Amino acid sequence: MPDFNFLILYVDNPPRSAAFYADLLGRPVIEQSPTFAMLPLREGVMLGLWSRHTVEPTATGAAGFGEVAFAVGDAGEVQRLHDDWKARGLSIAQAPTRMDFGTTFVALDPDGHRLRVFVPQDAA
Repeated sequence: MPDFNFLILYVDNPPRSAAFYADLLGRPVIEQSPTFAMLPLREGVMLGLWSRHTVEPTATGAAGFGEVAFAVGDAGEVQRLHDDWKARGLSIAQAPTRMDFGTTFVALDPDGHRLRVFVPQDAA
């Protein structure tokens, strides 16, 4: 079975998105051009940011129809990240909320991609 090692988001401006994610996640940009940028998410997993204007084949979907999810250790960390991301100016699509899977919030990146932070129910 192939190994999962890459997540690619189609973005309007890869250098701008790379700066956004580098600052938000505290990760370095390890590759950058006008049409593509890449950051490590964790060992063996990369985040690629590809220009939606140059990707081939042409991407037809829109941002917001999927999510990038980040698990944290407890509900306090969910609240702390919510407050931090809101102070950074991210649009908050869902304030911290208790759902059937745990406590969560959703923010949007500059291209409208959904970023969900959550703590699994058994850890909340």
